[in-house]
Amino acid sequence: MTQLFQSYFLGGFECSTHRRRDGRRLDLLHTTRHCTHVQQDYLALRRHGIHAVRDGVRWHMVERFRGSYDWSSVLPMVRAARENEIQPIWDLCHYGWPDHIDIWKPEFVDRFACFAAAFARLLRDETDVISYYCPINEISFWAWAGGDVGLFNPATRRRGMELKCQLVRAAIAAVDAIRQVDATAQIVNIDPVIHVVPKAPRYRKQAERVCASQFEAWDMLAGTQMPELGGGPQCTDIMGLNFYSDNQWVLNGDTLQRSDDRYRPFREILAETYSRYRKPLFVAETGAEGVRRAPWLRYVCDEVHAARDSGIPVGGICLYPITDYPGWANNRHCHSGLLGMVDHEGERPVHEDLALELSLQQKRFASAAESMPEASASISVEA
Repeated sequence: MTQLFQSYFLGGFECSTHRRRDGRRLDLLHTTRHCTHVQQDYLALRRHGIHAVRDGVRWHMVERFRGSYDWSSVLPMVRAARENEIQPIWDLCHYGWPDHIDIWKPEFVDRFACFAAAFARLLRDETDVISYYCPINEISFWAWAGGDVGLFNPATRRRGMELKCQLVRAAIAAVDAIRQVDATAQIVNIDPVIHVVPKAPRYRKQAERVCASQFEAWDMLAGTQMPELGGGPQCTDIMGLNFYSDNQWVLNGDTLQRSDDRYRPFREILAETYSRYRKPLFVAETGAEGVRRAPWLRYVCDEVHAARDSGIPVGGICLYPITDYPGWANNRHCHSGLLGMVDHEGERPVHEDLALELSLQQKRFASAAESMPEASASISVEA
């Protein structure tokens, strides 16, 4: 079985730190209490057979003053991962940055690279294993949400491509800075994959353009689009694909349901992405709310199995978020995790249906691995 991390299934901790349109900064590591319950959370995941995670570094808390780094908010997490033998993929910028930096200016790129290098030095000193970094999470989504429609910071409109280019510049600079500190570092670039269909034939080209836009940031990082930004094959070791039930829709219309003939099987999206980039990939985010959690995981796993059977190296599946969390816009309790919010006794309740489905899928993937020839049971990651 193709496997990129210590366990095929990963747990992703919501670590968004953006400012909403109204200016309020979110800090999901704080509101989910993961930052204070990291030891318990990692132990809980181990009990469910999960030994790899996506977790985050809160840049705005680390660099409160230019060039001065306070690691107190992340060091307990780094050490908890080491002590519990958890393998993290560290998000360095999950929609948020320090208030004293202007995201539109060259300074943003330079300061982010310095921050990334400083964190790489911290990991080098604290750990003796290969480190995994996602420099900037979901460049494409952030460019749309923050640059085109003003949902959150920098809350502008019709500047999406400008923001996308700036984020790509920063990601490339961070990769270069990290590799100067740690030549063995593995770079993971993560973005949503989508499928959009037209309401009528006359809108086909427009829908195709929207679909094509999902690859722009990856193309820039790869240097095949706008090479003047500095991208190249060295900018990506592993590709992370985020896929939820609302990632397919009618152009300017409703979400596509899986029962719709126009719905594109996830296996085809995985195959197209791999064919385009020829990089190891994994499902970096997937999940659903309420009673749909277990059935959605079953669907994704079915599609990943089908993709793997056709030769696509899908190296893992990350349940995201792994805990319930408060909604960005209205603070509602989003029942989406394997683990719930911390209760009055300091424990997280387990969603039993999802836990059972996860266990079944873990056995299924392990059985598939045992039936594969040893030579094809793992892949090498390009450094």
